[in-house]
Amino acid sequence: MGVVTVILAMHGVGRPARQLDPGEDERWLTVEQFERVLDVAAEHEDVRLTFDDGNDSDVEIVLPRLADRGLTAEFFPLAGRLGQRGYLDRDGLRELVRAGMEIGSHGWEPRDWRRLDDLHAGRELRDAPQLLGDLCGRPVRRYSLPFGAYDRRVLARLRQAGATRVYSSDGGAARRDGWLQARTELPHDVDGDRLDSVLAGSRRAAHWANRLFRRAAR
Repeated sequence: MGVVTVILAMHGVGRPARQLDPGEDERWLTVEQFERVLDVAAEHEDVRLTFDDGNDSDVEIVLPRLADRGLTAEFFPLAGRLGQRGYLDRDGLRELVRAGMEIGSHGWEPRDWRRLDDLHAGRELRDAPQLLGDLCGRPVRRYSLPFGAYDRRVLARLRQAGATRVYSSDGGAARRDGWLQARTELPHDVDGDRLDSVLAGSRRAAHWANRLFRRAAR
């Protein structure tokens, strides 16, 4: 209770096997950048890793490198894009599960959940995790917010949908027992200095959060 962690959010790694959506290239890492991130994560127990969208690089590039370092991560595929060119297929999703990775939902398609009507909200927040859960063989109740966008209505809908944890892109540190957890997205131009800066800033936030938590607990 009160333990704070740093969560790094990533998307695709390596050479894309599909045409990227507008702006998506800004969140795509090279293999060399990714391996640097993994080396840092392997050295620090307070660093956690997540991957959005369900790109095929999750299995082809990410998974074997995680396994080499004895690391695990959380993956948030787009349920509506499973099996499409450049994305995970159902076998790839199951391979992640067999390797001990956690699976959450990123929705059906890339949509801003703040602008959903009731029909599309049902598909994004209920149908998508239901499909993923059926394929994984276990319930999927964690969510990654598309574009990191949310408001009170989105959070209320997620609670109604049974979400046990929700990941934003707010940056900074996150409490391990928090329902809404902040992540830091890594951009395409991240280098060693930038990564060190991200971790240093998050740890400063974690230090002050822990001090405040201990003070409040007295």
